[in-house]
Amino acid sequence: MNVSECRHPTQKGFTLLEVLIAVVVFAIGLLGIAGLQVAGMRFTHGSQLRAVATMQAENMADRMRANITGVRDGDYNITGAMPTSYDTDCGAEECSPAELAEYDLVLWNDGVAGKPNESNAATLPDGDGVVCIDSTPDDGNDADWACDNEGIVYAIKLMWQERTVGADDLVEDEGGDAGVADFRKQFLFVRVVP
Repeated sequence: MNVSECRHPTQKGFTLLEVLIAVVVFAIGLLGIAGLQVAGMRFTHGSQLRAVATMQAENMADRMRANITGVRDGDYNITGAMPTSYDTDCGAEECSPAELAEYDLVLWNDGVAGKPNESNAATLPDGDGVVCIDSTPDDGNDADWACDNEGIVYAIKLMWQERTVGADDLVEDEGGDAGVADFRKQFLFVRVVP
């Protein structure tokens, strides 16, 4: 028997198949990493918005502590709609505690042209807030804050729109087609005891 006859025939193209499989596996891995990156960015943005909302609530609590007479007189207790304008510019003139409360509430929630705009509306997407006396501060929404005016504890309530991961609320677009919304209202409240 000849030695050359005992050898196995060589297989051609097997290395190319291995490379193609490796490329497919690598591409699937990259798609997974890209998906994780997008989810991570959304979570980071949501965390940033919650930090801004917390700072906004602390800002109002500090304004209230600086005007304790206005707090005790109930000038910060909003039972209806938040004020959108003020009569006296307390940044330029001396104000009464009631005028200062109105000035603080307007600057905090809506902002005013000509002033640095650090309001809820400017710092949070679709941001809105209220300050009221409420024994159950963890209820309500921006259409009805559900302030019950019971007790002595003030509630600083904030709402904003946030893009979420995996939101499953069905909405209709302008054409009437149903789709999955990935925006959700977020809610934060802080209790302040004068």
